[in-house]
Amino acid sequence: MSPQTILLFFCTITLSLFNPISPSEFIYNTNFNSTNLLTYGNATIQSSILALTNDDTFSIGRALHPSKIATKSSNSSLVLPFSTSFIFSIAPFKNFLPGHGFAFVFVPSTGIRGASSSQHLGLFNLTNNGNPDNHIFGVEFDTFMNQEFNDVNDNHAGIDVNSLSSVSQHEAGFWEGEDDEEFEELQLNNGINYQVWIDYMDSRVNVTMAKAGAKRPRRPLMSEFVNLSGVFLDEMYVGFCAATGQMVQSHRILAWSFSNTDFSIGDALITRDLPSFVPPKESVFKSKRFIIGVSAAGVIIIVFGIVMYEVLAWRKRTKEKKKEEIEDWESEYWPHRIDYRQVHAATKGFAEENVIGVGGNGKVYKGTLEGGVDVAVKRFSHQNERGIREFLAEVSSLGRLKHRNLVGIRGWCKQDRKSLILLYDYMENGSLDKRIFTSKNSTLSWEERIKILKDAANGILYLHEGWEAKVLHRDIKASNLLLDKEMNARLGDFGLARMHHHGQLASTTQVVGTVGYMAPEVVRTGRASTQTDVFSFGVLLLEVVCGRRSTEEGKPGLIEYVWRLMDRGEVINGLDERLKAKGGYTNEEVERLIHLGLLCAYPDPSARPSMRQVVKVLEGATDGMESEEEGMEVNLLDGIRRSRMWSAGPHQNYSDRLHPTFDEILPLSFSVPLSSSDIITKGR
Repeated sequence: MSPQTILLFFCTITLSLFNPISPSEFIYNTNFNSTNLLTYGNATIQSSILALTNDDTFSIGRALHPSKIATKSSNSSLVLPFSTSFIFSIAPFKNFLPGHGFAFVFVPSTGIRGASSSQHLGLFNLTNNGNPDNHIFGVEFDTFMNQEFNDVNDNHAGIDVNSLSSVSQHEAGFWEGEDDEEFEELQLNNGINYQVWIDYMDSRVNVTMAKAGAKRPRRPLMSEFVNLSGVFLDEMYVGFCAATGQMVQSHRILAWSFSNTDFSIGDALITRDLPSFVPPKESVFKSKRFIIGVSAAGVIIIVFGIVMYEVLAWRKRTKEKKKEEIEDWESEYWPHRIDYRQVHAATKGFAEENVIGVGGNGKVYKGTLEGGVDVAVKRFSHQNERGIREFLAEVSSLGRLKHRNLVGIRGWCKQDRKSLILLYDYMENGSLDKRIFTSKNSTLSWEERIKILKDAANGILYLHEGWEAKVLHRDIKASNLLLDKEMNARLGDFGLARMHHHGQLASTTQVVGTVGYMAPEVVRTGRASTQTDVFSFGVLLLEVVCGRRSTEEGKPGLIEYVWRLMDRGEVINGLDERLKAKGGYTNEEVERLIHLGLLCAYPDPSARPSMRQVVKVLEGATDGMESEEEGMEVNLLDGIRRSRMWSAGPHQNYSDRLHPTFDEILPLSFSVPLSSSDIITKGR
């Protein structure tokens, strides 16, 4: 329920308690008749449609609801809110110039006394226009520009209070686009059926319009503060008026709704299968333009050869220019390119309803390619260089990496320099972040969490050791770990990834990453390594086990929180409360897994295990199963400060505390079986 609807509800309840007034509400869907309308002047009802004017010159038409509408609460100057919506059509007559317009009005009495035709729209006359004793409020739709009323143009809407010099006016049309900043003009007198919504509450008038059948625009055409307490009497008549002059056009009302309480009453109007009053187009062969065109055909034929020569020369120059604009990276990755039209169709024109995620450099849409294949479509922002850099990073890295625990890239697309797009495998179960922190309906079990951590570790190990170059992800976190329909975890978002040859140090010194996941040395030096990825994985592991984010406002950091539990010998209390209710784990498993997370997230990078060692722990390996080479790798941690496990006082900073060696954690054997395999050679 919108805030506006809630406010209206409470206003209505309050008014009913202190000033009981029966709300006025009615709906007419092409069923006007003499019992539900009072007509004056040239206004008639034709086939259940209200026709305010016909082809008579200098005519007036007015139609009003037969009963007065309460506009103020009893014994008070408080103006009641109201909402009205109607569908109208203005169409020209053949051999007449079109004019003038019509208005939706509140008037104090019936009849058309004091009204004149032409520019006064059958509402005022030359002498009473602007008189505060008129007690008239209206919203006009004017197709003639009257300088005497300071009209903005000859196709506008305006809010009128006792005068045709509008307190607010705007060219007819509606606002659209993602930010409602794009304006689409609507021609009032072309015969097309348009729907209008007029809402009044808290002294503010909102006027909105669109083609009949279209969704109501979010942004009103006009929104103006208008105090009607001195304009409205306690009861008023409500309806429509229109006028013609030397210029003539028809003004029709096809449907109308009104309510003092229901601001969605406009939805009750039937907008389909309405009669059309768009005038037929005259034969092309009889038009003056056609005759002139035929006469000029001889001249065109004479110069045709010259024109064709210029066109062909221009096309040749354009093709050569486009070839020059193709960048080097496009040639390298051309085989993976997908046609922009396919991507546009797959996402239904990048419709907002298909948005499944929003990042710092663009939106992610769900799309369906030909053949029914679902994909995730990431559209990179072109407003900054970072978006372009991340696009190139993902194409150059993820485009060539293949592993079952990495999000697969299906291709890329470039319409122009301003449209850079990547297509990935669609992950049906979304991100781990949502499943751990925001999902209320389904909680991941202990088995599922261990499986997800194993998948993530395998994917990171492949990046570090399993490809021709070493890949540093640099942004490992829960929101970048995605789950497919079988709940397999896949690491994605390689926008910050960097590649370098094995044995080389990363050259970049720029601080990048996500707060809460960045290793201390990254913040100090900006230099990333495989150990900084291990640190991020350690934070991720603690989040999965504890069910809380690495950083939360008003709470200590997750690592500091777990260290405090360690000080008190209460590590098991760090387990996600939802898991405690489900069970399926042992206290030893929880403690050892938290130990592994703290070891990975240790401040000293030399004390952290490698991802190969982490995978061995998560796979449940034992010392006896290791090869001599692997045993040597594990024993690299034997030189780390030894003491009794996790001995430190609560007064110490966690970065100075002693921790168990990797050998002390290695005997971990989880209850969730997963066969050991060489994750390097079994990539996807």
